[in-house]
Amino acid sequence: MTVPASPPYRYDDLSALYVNCTLKRSPEVSNTDGLVERSRSVMEAQGVTTSVVRAVDLDLAPGVWPDMTEHGWAADAWPELYERVMAADILVLCGPIWLGDNSSVTKRVIERLYSCSGLLDDAGQYAYYGRVGGCLITGNEDGVKHCAMNVLYSLQHLGYTVPPGADAGWIGEAGPGPSYLDPGSGGPENDFTNRNTTFMAWNLMHLAGLLKRTGGIPAYGNVRAEWDAGCRPEFANPEHR
Repeated sequence: MTVPASPPYRYDDLSALYVNCTLKRSPEVSNTDGLVERSRSVMEAQGVTTSVVRAVDLDLAPGVWPDMTEHGWAADAWPELYERVMAADILVLCGPIWLGDNSSVTKRVIERLYSCSGLLDDAGQYAYYGRVGGCLITGNEDGVKHCAMNVLYSLQHLGYTVPPGADAGWIGEAGPGPSYLDPGSGGPENDFTNRNTTFMAWNLMHLAGLLKRTGGIPAYGNVRAEWDAGCRPEFANPEHR
């Protein structure tokens, strides 16, 4: 197998948003941020514009409507965060493991993503079509694969395209062991984590680039308005004209 001497494409027209779902408000040190920075460095070296937001710093109301101030909540930062989500070609949800599962903040972000999953784009497809998703998980207890499965299933169900190897993570010794950025943890030097984080970043860039250059997912057989109008590819539909 011949490995190309340089990347097959340029990626400086792409943007990536990392949503850190730590429970720690800024400026407290987040171990998840350490892994986020490793992933960002791979993308930024290729010219990708990246940004990070800590969801816990925002007043994200619970609920499954696009703007919860219309449903009794005094404040809701989701509409502004949704604009940043929609401006990004790549979305990476990142967070810790608690009791073997994703953090409550991760779950809230997924709920709010879901709140806009019924919106349509200019092609009549669901709004998140044409974007790529992945996840980063950190912790000092088992659960990396379980958490990643939940995040990646959720993203693809909402309309994101998920490439191979779209997750990476690090866990320390089971129990009250060191966290990723703790001195002597071995986290930043872990070859397995670094390999998976690097492969994930490249696969996200590759797929996002392919989708951008080809106009996204073709708008055939998946357009909501056509289905509602009775146009149903591959189904017998004698009434449709």
